Amino acid sequence: MRAALNRLKFAWLEVTGLCNEFCDHCYADSSPKGTHGTMTVQDWVNVLDQLAEMGTLDVQFIGGEPTLYPHLVELIEHAHEAGLGVEVFSNLTHVREPLWDAFKTCGVKLATSYYSDEAADHDRVTQLRGSHRRTRANVAKALDLGIPLRGGVVAVNQGQRVEEAAQDLLALGVETVGGDRTRAFGRASRGAAPTVEDLCGHCAHEKCAIGPTGDVWPCVLGRFLTLGNVRETPLVKIWGGDQMARVTADIAAVHGDGVQSCTPPQFLPMCGPCAPCVPSVGHCDPREAKAAAGPTTIAAPA
Repeated sequence: MRAALNRLKFAWLEVTGLCNEFCDHCYADSSPKGTHGTMTVQDWVNVLDQLAEMGTLDVQFIGGEPTLYPHLVELIEHAHEAGLGVEVFSNLTHVREPLWDAFKTCGVKLATSYYSDEAADHDRVTQLRGSHRRTRANVAKALDLGIPLRGGVVAVNQGQRVEEAAQDLLALGVETVGGDRTRAFGRASRGAAPTVEDLCGHCAHEKCAIGPTGDVWPCVLGRFLTLGNVRETPLVKIWGGDQMARVTADIAAVHGDGVQSCTPPQFLPMCGPCAPCVPSVGHCDPREAKAAAGPTTIAAPA
C-alpha cells in the first residue's frame, strides 16, 4: 500500500532493549542483558522530526523498559514540542522524578502491563521480586497526578488471576483495561521461527515500529519483516517504498485485505471496532471479531 493511501498516523519507538524484568512471554526478548542499541539521541530526534513532518499523530515510547533509557525525558519533550501525542508503555517499576515532571508537563499518557491482583502471581510472570508492589504504587501515583493511564492484562500462566487483575486496576481508578493472550514472538515462541500467519494482518496499516538499531518494522510483533533503516534512509522514503510494498503484499497474501478492522490491544492506544478483548475472551483475532457481541473493553462505571 503506497504512502498516499496509507498515512503514517502512529509509530512505536523502541528506544531500548534493556528491561529490569524477564517475562517469559516478552515478544521483544528484552531483559536485564539488553542494550540501548545503536540509535543515538540525535537519531531519535531526527525520527521525531520526520514523523511530525509526515503528519503522524502519536508516538508510543516502548522497550525493553523505556524508563531505563537515560534520554527519555529529552525525547518526550522534543516529541511534545513537535506536536506529537505521546504515550509511554512502561512496567512502572522505575520512574524517576524528572520523568513524572515530563509526563505532567507534556501531557503524556501511560500504559502498563498488570498480571494479577496477587503480588506473588504477578512477580512470577515478571521474574522480578517486588515488581507488583512498585507497579501498583505507581499506577496509583499516576492517577493521583491526573496522568491518563490504561492497563493491559496478558494471560501467561495457567491459573493466573487475570480477571482479578483487571478488577484490581479498575478499583484503583484505571478507566480502561484491555486483555490479550500470549503471542508466539520473542521468548514466547520457545525458539520457533516467527511467521506472517502469527500476525494479526494489521501490520504497516497507518503504523510502524522503529527499533533500537534503526530498523523499521510493520509493527512491534513483525520485527522479522524489515522495511528499511532510518540511519540509512529517511523514513519518508521507507514508508510506501518498494520494500514496504513487498512486505505488505506478503502479509495480504496470507491475511487478505480485510484484517485492518482489528489489532493487538496491548500495544496500540486505539483499537477498533471490536475494542481490546477482556481476559475472559482471550484473543484479539480479526477473523473472530465479527462474532464478538459488541465492544469488550473493560471500562470503569460512569
